[in-house]
Amino acid sequence: QVQLVESGGGLVQAGGSLRLSCTGSRITYAMGWFRQAPGKEREFAAAIRTYGGRDTYYSDSVKGRFTISRDSAKNTIHLQMDSLKPEDTAVYYCAADFRVGRSVQSATAYGAWGQGTQVTVSS
Repeated sequence: QVQLVESGGGLVQAGGSLRLSCTGSRITYAMGWFRQAPGKEREFAAAIRTYGGRDTYYSDSVKGRFTISRDSAKNTIHLQMDSLKPEDTAVYYCAADFRVGRSVQSATAYGAWGQGTQVTVSS
């Protein structure tokens, strides 16, 4: 079982920036970030291949504003969130232990999850 430790998050005004980080206990094929707003289902935000490539994937709602990156030596991924909007307010979850052959945008493709970190964007 992959263990994940998240950091970052917090409160920021609209238009501001935050950076999330997630460190895994071991490398997996891909890692990603999902988010869940109050009363809504968990949704995909971004993902990155962490083994055998550097492909990145983004949801339409964050594309152009968020950047996912990796530090392979530390089994760590980062999510740089710029131009934040109030609708970005959610608990953000790191995901790993990706099951090859599934879509990186599907929560069922991941076998390990972080504890979640709150991101609040005020208007």
